[in-house]
Amino acid sequence: MIKDIVVNLEHDVLRDPAREFAITVAEAFDAHIAGVAFAYAPEFPDYVMLEMPPSIVAVMVEESKKAAEAAIERFDEAARRSSLSAEHRLVRTIGLEAPTLFAALARRFDLSIFLQSNPDGVANDDIIESSLFESGRPVVVVPYIHRHGLKLDRVVCCWDGGRAAARAINDALPLLAKADKVDLLIVENDKTKNETTEIRGVEMASHLARHDVKVEIEIIPAPDIDVADAILSHVADESGTLIAMGGYGHAKLREIILGGVTRAMLKSMTVPIFMSH
Repeated sequence: MIKDIVVNLEHDVLRDPAREFAITVAEAFDAHIAGVAFAYAPEFPDYVMLEMPPSIVAVMVEESKKAAEAAIERFDEAARRSSLSAEHRLVRTIGLEAPTLFAALARRFDLSIFLQSNPDGVANDDIIESSLFESGRPVVVVPYIHRHGLKLDRVVCCWDGGRAAARAINDALPLLAKADKVDLLIVENDKTKNETTEIRGVEMASHLARHDVKVEIEIIPAPDIDVADAILSHVADESGTLIAMGGYGHAKLREIILGGVTRAMLKSMTVPIFMSH
């Protein structure tokens, strides 16, 4: 069960879809919700900081703080409208430290929610990846063009028989239990095609049935390089409203390396993605 959620609050009011999505998740599960906003100190090389007038730095810090406080005000107002149990946190830091701080905080929540990076604006890749690999908790990434709350009309679970996919499906069980329809999607290619592919799907479907989650097994062919496209095409064709999948890659000494499919999905996503690692 999802009992508490943490959402990364954006400074720009135009980037509030993740907050609105998080509110609807909290409503669906009657969960506690925490909003986290970062107030950033400028990041410049030391020699630049030495030459920059302190008054300029102070203005930059104050502007970031005001933007974070405005994001918190919008969050508090939205939580009050929904009569949710809520809290907010204003964290002062430099941008480089924010991903690690958020990942550590996320360990005390059932789910973290972020907005997708905007190719023409804010980049959230670092904070998303850090939470995915370092928090030990699942994350949901919401498309920056998303304008709806949580919809569970049709959830597409990506299944390849691997550890990360198993973890994602297990973590997503509270959502799957509320879904109208659930697809167990197997993308068949040289890496996954073998005599047990269909058996793996049947066995996972049986496992989910014991959790009162009925699934439809879908097996579609695709070359290795087209896995993300195959998933997104299936989601579009079947009017999927949420994707659950394993997040592939690894984190080592803060050097985060995403797998190709994970990276492609985060870049081209069309519906919210639930990920676990």
